[in-house]
Amino acid sequence: MSRDALRSAAVACGLKPFVGDQLADWLYVKRAGSWDAMRNISKDSRAQLAERYDLGIAAPIGRAVSTDGTVKYLFPTENYTIEAVVIPDGDRRTLCVSSQAGCKMGCRFCMTGRQGWHGNLDAADILNQFLSVDNPTTLTNAVFMGMGEPLDNADAVFQAINVLTAPWGFGWSPKRITLSTIGVLPALKRFLDGSRCHLAVSLHNPFPDERLEMMPVQKAWPAADVLDLIRQYDFTGQRRVSFEYTMFAGWNDDKAHADALARLLRGLECRVNLIRFHRIPDFPYAPPARAVMEAFRDRLAAAGVTCTIRASRGEDILAACGLLAGQHSHGSEQS
Repeated sequence: MSRDALRSAAVACGLKPFVGDQLADWLYVKRAGSWDAMRNISKDSRAQLAERYDLGIAAPIGRAVSTDGTVKYLFPTENYTIEAVVIPDGDRRTLCVSSQAGCKMGCRFCMTGRQGWHGNLDAADILNQFLSVDNPTTLTNAVFMGMGEPLDNADAVFQAINVLTAPWGFGWSPKRITLSTIGVLPALKRFLDGSRCHLAVSLHNPFPDERLEMMPVQKAWPAADVLDLIRQYDFTGQRRVSFEYTMFAGWNDDKAHADALARLLRGLECRVNLIRFHRIPDFPYAPPARAVMEAFRDRLAAAGVTCTIRASRGEDILAACGLLAGQHSHGSEQS
């Protein structure tokens, strides 16, 4: 709930509106895990609140630790389970957040997409991932790159981002948050108009026909249309846009693709992140050699495109990009 919604909740229990301010402080600033912890709210008032509302905090029911320190969590929601990942990197701890159980977008190379869609998370499910991982107050960044397409569940995602960035909430700078999308155009415009968070676009191929082979969304929201919208916004300041480019041997890793990608992004202040494809069952493609990725990166750089090769993290626990596939019924074991 927002602060205004918490005030309304307090009034609905016959309490003063300022109790809503106290609730916001306990939930989002002090991170209280129980009603009893809210010591400046009277016992009777806490009982009235507890009778009508649930705090929405749920501990993970599964946890796996990678050899590189990455930790994957399995969380329960009302009808299914979802996964979130914490990635340590020096003084940074980044939470990879899920917004849906499964995904409707059907990208052929993604384990989440191949399992289908099982439901949207609500804002409480999303925020619970921030509250219930180990040492949550030490998180420094968040990426909406977990299970699901965030802009296919835009209302809940925007509600969660509001709590994360509001001064009465977590008080995070929008610069600490990146939202990744394949390009859901109506919701993308809402995001660009209403948020200062960073944007990452899953591109993966500069040629429309080839992109459509792997990403059905290309038919509904072509990459060219997504780029036309992005070019209407300023990314020369603190807000950044990046393009995710998963590389497959023999499909999108040659000079022609690098040159087409450079042409597609010409004049746009952006970064390309090259991602090594992580093998999944019953899929014909393999990752390219490191030397091929480096040559692709160097060719983009020579064309004036800032480009990095993203390090894979958590692959041994199926926590790397494209591998999240939480089960969708309670009692399931962690994958």
